[in-house]
Amino acid sequence: MSTALSLPQPLRFLLAGGLAAGLNWTVRFPLSAVMPFLPAVISATIIGMSFGFVTYRLLVFPGSSSPLVRQIRDFVTVNLSSLLLVAAVAALFRSLLMLVSASDVVEPTAHAAGIAVGAVFNYFGHHVMTFRKT
Repeated sequence: MSTALSLPQPLRFLLAGGLAAGLNWTVRFPLSAVMPFLPAVISATIIGMSFGFVTYRLLVFPGSSSPLVRQIRDFVTVNLSSLLLVAAVAALFRSLLMLVSASDVVEPTAHAAGIAVGAVFNYFGHHVMTFRKT
């Protein structure tokens, strides 16, 4: 873990966020087998967010002086905002892509686009709000 902490913060964020996003994206497939697309995206996002909190707190923002309860509250606030953004972007991209293709890659591509937009939003939200140094 000390090797990971020696990397620059944005790189640690990309690595931890990439793992959380990969988990988010991957678990959507089995979830889609038992529920519609949008609830599967939302459920997958919640799973990814839970993993993300732990990895961001340990590897990306370990020096935060905010109390744990505040970090959790702010993390949930940032991620609920992100969840809405991810779901909206995924639904919009899915609708747009369905206009030009009905292939099996439409939903994974739409979900990946939502995750990408959410990741940018998350970095700034967590840097400024959740894990700030007070």
